[in-house]
Amino acid sequence: MGQGRHFLQIPGPSPVPDRILRAMDMPVIDHRSAEFAALGRTVLAGCQRIFQTSGPVVIFPSSGTGAWEAAIVNTLSSGDRVLMVETGHFATLWHNMARRFGIEVDFLPGDWRRGADPAAVEERLSQDKLHAIKAVMVVHNETSTGATSRIGEIRAAMDRLGHGALLMVDTISSLGSVDYRHQEWKVDVSVSCSQKGFMLPPGLGFNAISDKARAFAKTNTMPRSYWDWEEMLKPNAQGFFPYTPATNLLYGLREAIAMLEEEGLGNVFARHQRLAAATRAAVHHWGLEVLCQQPRDFSPVLGADAAGL
Repeated sequence: MGQGRHFLQIPGPSPVPDRILRAMDMPVIDHRSAEFAALGRTVLAGCQRIFQTSGPVVIFPSSGTGAWEAAIVNTLSSGDRVLMVETGHFATLWHNMARRFGIEVDFLPGDWRRGADPAAVEERLSQDKLHAIKAVMVVHNETSTGATSRIGEIRAAMDRLGHGALLMVDTISSLGSVDYRHQEWKVDVSVSCSQKGFMLPPGLGFNAISDKARAFAKTNTMPRSYWDWEEMLKPNAQGFFPYTPATNLLYGLREAIAMLEEEGLGNVFARHQRLAAATRAAVHHWGLEVLCQQPRDFSPVLGADAAGL
């Protein structure tokens, strides 16, 4: 028999704080009631603040894999070309999913020890004179390695070229843990889920979406039903969902957002950087090699380049 309380020590899911567990210990309520609408509006607005966007955030009762699929089927069509960057295991999985939908993937190779190279992305896009590439798809933080990509620099590269591709970013293990600015960095689709920085059990997937992404969704031909953004956004305007939501996870999400904002996102990011630095110091002391690139610079103030790896 194990002694004491189980403490989860894996890349994810992450341990769920007692405060969030207590917040979820509630009766399920009518998801068409005024009480639920208030809950829905609260978590949808809170998610906008965590993603740092004034645009819509869609919450699916799903894993992060479901949120990946939603990003693809709402914006792309079979036969479209996309540019993806090999930064680790999960970039490879997203690549495999895109191919299953008939997407032609130009997969920039990487060594899994660093995030996406903005210069390599710029060089590849500069060769796409006809703008056949419909999306650039990047993992912000690789769960499998801890390497983080410089999303703001990738967007700047795309803007310098005047390339019209969507920028789609997996923030599954970074949102709420590393500085991430959906709107400022002009990301078109940000993908995330509940069991990492949100400190929740698995079961919620997120898409933060731009107006440009919604415009793509009006003309793409990929079939979807469960994942349809517009079917979500219509009832979301009043705090409701088109099908049965994960009510108790939404209770937990409300509490998680409150915890993140009480501490302050800048302080949360600084705390993670301190723990990361302590881990690297221990690894060096043991005579082992740190396999992922270390940060060049970091400021704990919200809005600083906390993602500059």
